[in-house]
Amino acid sequence: LSRFALAACLALAAAAGGVAAWQYRAAQDAREQAAQSRARQEELVRVLAASDARTTGRGELPGGASGTVVVSRERDRAAFLASGMDAPPGGKVYQLWFADGKKMRPAGLVDSHGDSTAQLMEGKVGRASAMGVTVEPAGGSPQPTTEPLALMKLPGTAG
Repeated sequence: LSRFALAACLALAAAAGGVAAWQYRAAQDAREQAAQSRARQEELVRVLAASDARTTGRGELPGGASGTVVVSRERDRAAFLASGMDAPPGGKVYQLWFADGKKMRPAGLVDSHGDSTAQLMEGKVGRASAMGVTVEPAGGSPQPTTEPLALMKLPGTAG
């Protein structure tokens, strides 16, 4: 009986240690995600408040929604703001793109928590002269798979 009790105690201690290690890793992951989210929000605020921030003006999106892009060429970043956006179709996401001439490069997935969003676009503006919004498979795509719902010329570009 004592060997059985000892083995049971050791098994319980090992299981508890495993659970504690998993909880520690999960908490650390949550802290890292929160820090990344906070950093993105702080950069969004810096772009919106930049002395050189310029807006595309109001662009029309399907379903009566509207959007605009704020660009800071000095910070080389852009923010996408939209309101009235319907949720994307099941299994799909809205994806943002920078347009460099005829080439589109991914600029992030739209954070659709409700019908409005204000988010930092991923990546540098660089030589982009426009941005687009498409509907893509869940997780996004490396290149657009559908025609853009909207294309907006970025401020501060020639032509």
